[in-house]
Amino acid sequence: MGHVQLPPTVSAPATGSDLPVIVFSHGFGWSMDGYAPLVDFWAAHGFVVVQPTHLDSRTLGVTPDDPRYPEIWRLRVADLRHVLDELDLIEAAVPGLRGRLDRSRAAVAGHSWGGQTASMLLGARVLGADGVPGEDVSDPRVKAGVLLATTGTGGADLSPFAAEHFPFMSPSFSDMTTPALVIAGDRDDSPLSVRGPDWFTDPYHLSPGPKSLLTLFGAEHSLGGIAGYTVTETTDESPERVALIQRLTSAYLRSALYPTDAGWATASAGEMGRIESK
Repeated sequence: MGHVQLPPTVSAPATGSDLPVIVFSHGFGWSMDGYAPLVDFWAAHGFVVVQPTHLDSRTLGVTPDDPRYPEIWRLRVADLRHVLDELDLIEAAVPGLRGRLDRSRAAVAGHSWGGQTASMLLGARVLGADGVPGEDVSDPRVKAGVLLATTGTGGADLSPFAAEHFPFMSPSFSDMTTPALVIAGDRDDSPLSVRGPDWFTDPYHLSPGPKSLLTLFGAEHSLGGIAGYTVTETTDESPERVALIQRLTSAYLRSALYPTDAGWATASAGEMGRIESK
């Protein structure tokens, strides 16, 4: 099966050493050029962010009749693992980055379909037609994750359209043991599910701890505009909500990757949301 690996986008702080790494998986149709509000903030606060472009990106023009299309979900996972495999090459290719990465502190993050992709490196698995979990593709190099507006369980929870076009959208979170922050909007009413916004809280409720859930009040699928500064798909534009996500995701990852960091223990969503942990 042919699969073209494109060079990823790398965003890094101008200074500092022993920098933690975030590998980010974009949503369906997006590319490595999206999500600047998150990526810029993370890089400015000490993280090196690597963004691969997946095969479903609109920039590549791959259509459903492409023979690779049924396996795109597997190829997405392979993209993230490839980044982790090639950190030496990435570090050498970016001017001024050589010798500054801390490979022992790596995290994954993803939005929407990218959240499902990232979750599989945390231990989530895809259920087969027989209801049996598929292969375990979790990666011990990944120490934490952030799952933004990540799709929930499949089966009867899927809309007829989703069941027909995205049969792999049937995750099991029961083995997702790696620490993660799940972020869901309480107005994210997806056409892919018959359930409603609580569908996006499944990665938290159906996985073992340690996990945290940030529920954002009034947020739809774009969570206020995380995909870009001027994205027309954002129907719930809220710079204040995006700023909260920037601050809380950074605090979570910092505490998850550095156990002595108490930033997440004292974090609060204020009036814009609710945090719960287990």
